[in-house]
Parts: sequence; C-alpha cells; structure tokens
Amino acid sequence: MPRTDAPPASELTEASIAHLIDTFYARIRHDTVLGPIFEAAIAPDEWPAHMATMRRFWSSVMLASGRYSGDPVGVHRAVAGLERSMFERWLSLFTATAEELFDPEIAAQFGVKARRIAGSLELAIFHRLGAPPDGLPPRRDTAVKSTAETEPCD
Repeated sequence: MPRTDAPPASELTEASIAHLIDTFYARIRHDTVLGPIFEAAIAPDEWPAHMATMRRFWSSVMLASGRYSGDPVGVHRAVAGLERSMFERWLSLFTATAEELFDPEIAAQFGVKARRIAGSLELAIFHRLGAPPDGLPPRRDTAVKSTAETEPCD
C-alpha cells in the first residue's frame, strides 16, 4: 500500500490529485469492509480504467477541469452489497488520506467536497420518497381535519 514520506503537497495539480487517488484506492482495496465491495464491483482488468475515471472525476471536482462525464449515482446504485454506513468509512479514509498528502487548507477543501459528494450519493441511493428521515419512526397520519370537513355548512 503506498505511503508517502514526502512533505504535504501545497499545490493542487493533476499530479497531486493522481497521487491522492492512487494512495486512497490502494488503502480502499486493503480495507476489510470496503475492499471486498470494490473487488466485487471492479474486475481486476478494470482497475486501470476505474483509476483513470476517478482521476478525471476529482480533477473536475477540485480543478473544475471538466474532464469527467458520467453517472456516479447509477454506478453506485448498481454496486451489490453497498450499505449506507459504508459511506462514512469511505469518507473517513478519503479525508485521512487527503490530510496526510496535502497542506491543511487543500485537505480541508477535499474534505468539504467529499462530504457533499457522499451526502448526495447517500440521498440518491438510499432515500425513498415519503420515508421518514433517518433515525425517526414512520409517521402516523395525525393530520387534523379542517373545520369545513368536521362541521356542517349552514
């Protein structure tokens, strides 16, 4: 798994993004929870293409390069075994890797973007219209009828 003894990057470039992606995904692949999900979703011969896609994605996110086009929601919806709790683990590994490889200001920018992306994907994949927010029991119909419905008209 790649480790770096280099000083944190103080510049956001295509090369520094590529280093983050390479380091992060090496860690993902060794993670006991996330590794098996990724290994089942991405065939061994598809990893180079996946890594190139992730470099383009983060380039577009962080540098507004416009290099990425795709359907992240559709891709993630198709991942067998993906659970909502895994997003927090992904986010924790990603932000820790960014904090290791970048100056605090740049690492914080990655963290903000990653939290937004994870939140958006979670909502798109796991939220169901009409369902209660996480942690709340289903709502019972407690609507109060209007006066017009309960009292006769004159």
